[in-house]
Amino acid sequence: RSKKETLSSTEIRRRCRVYAQKFVNIQREEFKRLGVLGDWENPYLTMTPDYEADIVREFGKVVESDGVYKAKKPVLWCPYDETALAEAEVEYADHTSPAIYVKFKINMRSLAAQQILGENVVDPYLIIWTTTPWTLAANQAICLHPKFDYQIVQVDRGKAFPQTWIIAKELVEPCVKKFDEVTDHKVLKTCKGADLKPLRYFSPFIYLPNLDTPSYPVVLGEHVTLEQGTGCVHTAPGHGREDYQVGMEYDLKVFAPVDSRGRFTTEIEILPDSLPGIEVHKGNDSIIAALKGNYALVKEEKIEHPYPHCWRCKKPVIFRATEQWFISMSGQNLREQAINAIETKVKWIPEWGKDRILGMMKNRPDWCISRQRSWGVPIVAFSCTSCGKLLYNKIIINHVAKQMETGGADIWFSKSANELLPEGTICTDCGGVAFNKENDILDVWFESGVSHAAVLERRPELAWPADLYLEGSDQHRGWFHSSLLASLSSGKGCAPYATVLTHGFTVDGAGKKMSKSSGNVVVPQEIIDKHGAEILRLWVAATDFRDDVRISNAILDQLVEAHRKIRNTCRFLISNLYDYHLEDMAGNPNFLEIDRWALHRLTEVKKKVLYAYEQFEFHTVFHTLNQFCSVDLSTFYLDIIKDRLYASSADSRERREAQTVLYHALSVITRLMAPILSFTAEEIWPFIPENKTASVHLASMDTIPADDGWKEQDTSTWDRLIQVRNEVNSHLEKARVAKQISSSLGASVAIHASSPLYEQLKQRESFLPTFFIVSHVDLISGETFKVEVTARPLETKCERCWVYTEEVGHNSTHPTLCQRCVDVVGGDAPPC
Repeated sequence: RSKKETLSSTEIRRRCRVYAQKFVNIQREEFKRLGVLGDWENPYLTMTPDYEADIVREFGKVVESDGVYKAKKPVLWCPYDETALAEAEVEYADHTSPAIYVKFKINMRSLAAQQILGENVVDPYLIIWTTTPWTLAANQAICLHPKFDYQIVQVDRGKAFPQTWIIAKELVEPCVKKFDEVTDHKVLKTCKGADLKPLRYFSPFIYLPNLDTPSYPVVLGEHVTLEQGTGCVHTAPGHGREDYQVGMEYDLKVFAPVDSRGRFTTEIEILPDSLPGIEVHKGNDSIIAALKGNYALVKEEKIEHPYPHCWRCKKPVIFRATEQWFISMSGQNLREQAINAIETKVKWIPEWGKDRILGMMKNRPDWCISRQRSWGVPIVAFSCTSCGKLLYNKIIINHVAKQMETGGADIWFSKSANELLPEGTICTDCGGVAFNKENDILDVWFESGVSHAAVLERRPELAWPADLYLEGSDQHRGWFHSSLLASLSSGKGCAPYATVLTHGFTVDGAGKKMSKSSGNVVVPQEIIDKHGAEILRLWVAATDFRDDVRISNAILDQLVEAHRKIRNTCRFLISNLYDYHLEDMAGNPNFLEIDRWALHRLTEVKKKVLYAYEQFEFHTVFHTLNQFCSVDLSTFYLDIIKDRLYASSADSRERREAQTVLYHALSVITRLMAPILSFTAEEIWPFIPENKTASVHLASMDTIPADDGWKEQDTSTWDRLIQVRNEVNSHLEKARVAKQISSSLGASVAIHASSPLYEQLKQRESFLPTFFIVSHVDLISGETFKVEVTARPLETKCERCWVYTEEVGHNSTHPTLCQRCVDVVGGDAPPC
């Protein structure tokens, strides 16, 4: 802060620009390393002259629609940074505050008070509860709910004189039990809050009011609740939004005796002389001490509750009434327009995002768009030095924006008001020709909120509105929110986006928030250095972003293994396509049944993955591809066709059919994985034997080869066959463990089955040894399904295909091969 006070605005801006550009460069390189596609040499930055000019123009459009005004209202204020804040610029953190009950003496000099309470009432008080004692210095009223029942209660206080207290009916018992000074109590009367409106009271900081002591009104408000406190709400229009709204209704003074640094000012008259100059939170003790001295403090407690803190300095903020610029939520029916767009015009992913932003929009106040800083885009407005009239309209604003196109927002701080204004500008009220520039800058959320205009409308390759806005769940009150209001208030008539997608935050493996003190922080660069950017991309895609996303070394290790399996599957496909050419492609009618099943599954995977992409369900994409590669291909289809790939003749129909399936699988998988496993897909792409684009990322998803003709109408038979295979594999594994066989090809399998399974197996009897990867299969019709595994010790193993068969040794030229392998390698000699 001390350094900031010694620097000029232009020097602060210069340093900020250098600092911002440094991190633009860092983030650009980090995004590149992650494989994020972007126009990296021509990014949009809110600090470039053209963008700054567009910010000002969009502000001008809101001004033209009569949506901008300047007023003294309570806003969130950071005393450390000395600036107003938006809701999106505060973070809620646990904070311990004093919670006090205070009694305000009722003025019984009025006839109305005597009629309501009775002439003989004993020492009457209104009891309030507050967690911000410092705001009592600005109290202007006490608010009651018009429809609540309030009880007038006589309280006995031991040796002290009895008093009469007014508390909401439902809170009387909880309160008197809490108050140490109350020994007994008796309800004298019950009446509605509206009936108590004629009452007036004195400040609790005056012990003995006299005839000249000012009194304050009781007012009514619907915001009063019975959740805690007394039902009587201390009201300071200068330090609270609801207080301000009530104050406007009852013409209360907007009193805020606090300076920009959050210190009490000399405007305070009835409090200790030591209070001015003290920071308000530190002043709580002095306030409480003064109340004790006047016997006005009923009870003091400590309460821990979520309290707003500045997002920059992390210090507690306050509500403080100051002159600020606002965009009206009622002008042009802005609130109604926004609600309609949220409910009917935008797709929200996940769906609950709609309810969240809708609730915020329904209850939000007017948008405070001014900030008391040097770094940013100025609010283009002027004031007459003679009469103080504000001067801001679209003509003036656009005139300044045109100058910013080349000079940027810096010109506002380097040129005089008359240099910036159109020639011949005069004050329409007094005819003055000298003007001052507005000192405030625009809210940064307005800057980012007009990106739809500064980016989409400027770049010919882009279209308005955007297809998608993507950010974290905190942006329902941030960028999503400000973009919608900026678009509608400037007269666009609709939202700047068609779809809004929200993701959760990153937490550790146990779901806990990351922090250095907990030692659970996972640094992205360390993941990249250890595993490569691909694993980090895979982690992003593999989890359901709609919830908070967990990350840990254990989770990353699982993804490393999953990536290895996908990569190895693709490596297998590539290694078996080394001699495959497009002219070798087999037609659909020629495919074996197992190949048709594989192509059917490929079609299903393609449709499921493409639909998942459309729905932004990237975790479904990953799990579908992982399942297909690891289970459907690696442990099933590829295992079965290895015999055809390795043992059949190179140009044989059965091998070419298998290769055709592998080709289609590789082509489809590579394109489908490309948005997620970008580096892996790009590495695979050159090895796919087809006429294609230079990069997989230039290939359209529409060209993915997965023919609907491959889709089978009924897969129930194959579903059952796969179940049988799993059962057979289970028995084979038991035989291996018992050392009855060394491999599945050393086994013979007998399957007992009834109809219709028996018939289904019988139709495929010649294929079953290949299907189960055994040397022989016997089918036995029976009522009970059963699998039996036996070794084949009487037969010889073919050294080429490893199948045990009686055919081995029948050819003199190749005595160690079976007949099929003899035919493949060429066997001219007669049988032995």
